[in-house]
Amino acid sequence: MNVNDSHNFATRAIHAGQAPDPSTGAIMTPIYQTSTFVQKSPGKIVGEYDYSRAANPTRAALEANLANLEGAKHGLCFASGVAATGAVLHLLSAGDRVLLGDDVYGGTNRLFHRVFAQLGIETTLVDMTNLDAVREAMDERVKLIWLETPTNPTLKITDIKAVGEIAKANNTILAVDNTFATPYLQNPLALGADIVCHSTTKYIGGHSDSIGGALLTNCDALHEKLKFIQLSEGAVPGIMECFLLLRSTKTLHVRMQRHCENAMKVAQHLNKHSGVEKVIYPGLESHPQHKLAKEQMPGFGGMITMYLRGGIGESRTMLENTKLFACAESLGGVESLIEHPAIMTHASVPADQREALGIDDNLVRLSVGIEDVDDLIADLDQAIAAALKNSKACC
Repeated sequence: MNVNDSHNFATRAIHAGQAPDPSTGAIMTPIYQTSTFVQKSPGKIVGEYDYSRAANPTRAALEANLANLEGAKHGLCFASGVAATGAVLHLLSAGDRVLLGDDVYGGTNRLFHRVFAQLGIETTLVDMTNLDAVREAMDERVKLIWLETPTNPTLKITDIKAVGEIAKANNTILAVDNTFATPYLQNPLALGADIVCHSTTKYIGGHSDSIGGALLTNCDALHEKLKFIQLSEGAVPGIMECFLLLRSTKTLHVRMQRHCENAMKVAQHLNKHSGVEKVIYPGLESHPQHKLAKEQMPGFGGMITMYLRGGIGESRTMLENTKLFACAESLGGVESLIEHPAIMTHASVPADQREALGIDDNLVRLSVGIEDVDDLIADLDQAIAAALKNSKACC
């Protein structure tokens, strides 16, 4: 299809990087389920494909599609979000420092502190919403700034443009994990980031049926280095996963619209609920960075963090009693999920770090799906009622 940057997001989501199969006219990109490709003569390959770890037509279509949606020149896909993150860390050398957002996915925290620390890479946790703290943490050894916005799970919003200016002034790479916002709500490259990372498992996949990751960049030099790492380590996605993700990006815009609409209504309802201590959602005026979120994102996403009145007992009971919200790790699927970060997704984060961030026993994370919002609200109401039925915490 003849798609260019002048087309709007919905059109590019459906067509970018893809064209009807020239041999059959099939409108969907074929699943090139092959490990290798026949060569005309030794070293003379057909087109650009010789081995699927290096490149595959189905994966190439996905990489082009995601790059287009992020406004990037280059895209690379990986077997998971942490595989993509690891590829970026392999750009560094022993003795280099990283500034890592203090509130990030538990698996990201673990990768930096318990895997790459063994290779001599030092990580310093910084509250990225505090620009003075970012500036103070900088020195000549800092080669990478890694942040999430919104963060996981406390949904802090970071000023990407401002941090990008700090990174550029210090000749430091800025990488932004854009998983929660997706390219539909936020384009970090346009705000000064050098690399954008996604766990495509989440909203980009959107159907809880595939695992994957992606890196997007406009820098030719970074792309060449990351592509070499992708080839050498081989942490590439399976071709079926690439096909499923291509199917999913075609509906990313309509899914995100519904996620945002539902999450706003759920957040507003919980914000008035007597059994809820506090609600964190960027769309609420009570959110500390609400103004920045409005400036940086056209919508506020599908993730909500709430503090239930009570403690671990009440939280556990609530998660055991939801009917539509499934108690499971991950997020971003069409179905609603509920989880307890301190026990589940962030259990690997040291207890003192969790405490400092407010990842308490009564913190519950919601991934609001695209079901009927009235049904979702009713489900949460009955689960909260069950949790607080015999609790002294209920007012």
